[in-house]
Amino acid sequence: MSRVAQFYNTLRGDKVIWLIITLLALFSMLAVYSAVGSMAYRYNGGNTERYIFQHFIFLSFGALVMYMCYRVNYMYYAKLAPILLILTIPLLVYTIFFGAEINEARRWIQLPFTDFTFQTSDLAKLTLIIFVAKSISKRQENIKDLKGAFLPLIIPVVVICALIAPADFSTAALLFMTSLMMMFIGRVSLKYIAALLVLGVIAFGLIVALGTIFPDFVRVETWQMRIHEFFYNTDGGYQIQQSKMAIANGEIFGLGLGGSIQRNFLPSPYADFIYAIICEETGLVGGITMILLYFGLLFRCTKLVTQSPKTFGSILAMGLCLNIVIQAFANIAVSIHLVPVTGLTLPLVSMGGTSLLFTLISCGIILSVSKYVDSHIAKQKLEAVPV
Repeated sequence: MSRVAQFYNTLRGDKVIWLIITLLALFSMLAVYSAVGSMAYRYNGGNTERYIFQHFIFLSFGALVMYMCYRVNYMYYAKLAPILLILTIPLLVYTIFFGAEINEARRWIQLPFTDFTFQTSDLAKLTLIIFVAKSISKRQENIKDLKGAFLPLIIPVVVICALIAPADFSTAALLFMTSLMMMFIGRVSLKYIAALLVLGVIAFGLIVALGTIFPDFVRVETWQMRIHEFFYNTDGGYQIQQSKMAIANGEIFGLGLGGSIQRNFLPSPYADFIYAIICEETGLVGGITMILLYFGLLFRCTKLVTQSPKTFGSILAMGLCLNIVIQAFANIAVSIHLVPVTGLTLPLVSMGGTSLLFTLISCGIILSVSKYVDSHIAKQKLEAVPV
């Protein structure tokens, strides 16, 4: 037996989730290697090896951090939630006013003495999901009360989503939707969920109003342009046209790995539109396989919810999974022109950065929950054996 097989057998938790993460990582290496070709020729004399090596380092480091998170008892993350919340809110405020401006948006903080940037919304997503899961599990006895459960939940959700929205509305909307679904799973009263939805709409209206006064801080014009383009341009803008051409080129079995043509014309083929490159090179077969992998992740995490004996673990795993899967389907929907352009990456597949790192951290926490569930099921079976 090979060492890889031996290591795989020592891993506890849901083996299917482990396999899905591994397959997505392999897809990522192949897709990024092909997609960075045009960027390499534009900025680095055609040296694609530099970018794929950089991505491999990010992926490897992320995998190491994921494994560390998997080894930690997931209940420890509940204790970290308040500390992370206190850290995250000032970072989001700092990003709005002093963040590094890239592609006309302030979403990043420049790390001192390095060329690297840190996207604070990635930390905020993880923080809020852990906090919401903890708050719901802690208040199961009075989960349907206004003061006892709803108010402690609503304030962090509205504040964090409102701080993310000015520069990255799509991420804020994704996180807000994930929080609502976690509340629904956690048996929060539907009238309170509806109230939070109304408050979210009001908060968005206030942000749009502020955007007319402070256009440098709120990207209202970009939102309007993308929505207008989606509804009034049936062929989509330049990005969508190139994406649809890439998908059409792939047909059933694709042009082969490395055979993409539209990577030379499609903006961000290694990030926002990497799904189109995958479809062009692996065809309908590869595109459907990607979708099935994300559906498989959702199915296995849903199974964890039904098996976990603790509320915190089930809601935490489901919240993190929903955030990954909804983002994946939003990215795919953009590539095939079902929704306006969002700027969301394809989780676990797009070129590495803080998004990849925090997605792998989320996977590590999900696997930590899965490990505990497996141990609980094994203990139950052992106790059921007659003496």
